[in-house]
Amino acid sequence: MNILIIGGTRNLGHFLTAALLERGHHVTLLNRGKSPDELPPQVERLRADRTDPHQLERALAGRDFDAVVDNAIYKGSEAETIIRLLEGHTGHYLFLSTGQVYLVREGVERPFDEDAYEGRIMPAPKINTYSYEEWLYGVEKRQVEDVMARAHATRAFPYTSLRLPMVNSERDHHNRLYGYWLRLKDGGPILVPETPDYPLRHVYGGDVVQAILRCLDSGPGRGSIYNISQDETVMLDEFLEIVGSLVGVVPRIVRVRRSALEAGGFLPDCSPFSERWMSELTNERGKSELGMVYTPLPDYLAKIVSHYESRPVREPASYRRRQAEISFALQAANSATP
Repeated sequence: MNILIIGGTRNLGHFLTAALLERGHHVTLLNRGKSPDELPPQVERLRADRTDPHQLERALAGRDFDAVVDNAIYKGSEAETIIRLLEGHTGHYLFLSTGQVYLVREGVERPFDEDAYEGRIMPAPKINTYSYEEWLYGVEKRQVEDVMARAHATRAFPYTSLRLPMVNSERDHHNRLYGYWLRLKDGGPILVPETPDYPLRHVYGGDVVQAILRCLDSGPGRGSIYNISQDETVMLDEFLEIVGSLVGVVPRIVRVRRSALEAGGFLPDCSPFSERWMSELTNERGKSELGMVYTPLPDYLAKIVSHYESRPVREPASYRRRQAEISFALQAANSATP
């Protein structure tokens, strides 16, 4: 197949491209070209800022693809543009959505299945806050999904949506799991807010690639929507215990009032998996219709930790206030001592 991948060469797009090439497909990448990639020269590159419709139109003019995988679509206007440019020029358009389409809904209970989408949207949090940015992300991804659904219903646009929770991957450029690993390695305390304490149900990046491949193999899209999520549901303490066992460290978790951590500027860096914006998704539909088989949580965490050990990266910005975190944890422990 002739397959176009839009965006995402740093993380999932890298693994997906490698998997497609291994299967003998022709792969074309479309991105801004601002971040160097580590992909082989036989991968064709197209350059465009996908937020600029004119650049996107010039890049895709006269091109046809058997399938398109879009890693970088975030707004309803971008969905309208890509449908206009690809309609009649691809047999299958697959895009990565998010579990946050459920989190911005009112009155929905965890875990979320695909039918929990419809409902009233919660009011926007205070602007210029972390919560507002996360809320906006979920709302705008819903706009993308709604535009796609209308195009499928009215013109049979062949799309598939994969809704993802937190993705843990060897190449996660946000360094979320890597930040926990660094804190475990240095042996110091890990600051965690007392609330919320939601269960974690993430997904391995390799399983997201597997889901994409299974969707491509299954033929043209039919307006299909799938949650892609690991089988296990664990609490943060259990999650860190698994990572700690791989490092040979017992996690030192220090729980503190969220308001105190926010006032100190420690969140979300000190514990990115402690936010309310962690979705918890069911996965039964993908298992029954796509035949998904998920990598067990301990197995994929072992793969990621092994990667960290063999290829440590530059210290991320989220770790630069580590000494301040340790001092804060000590103060919190002293104030709690009777």
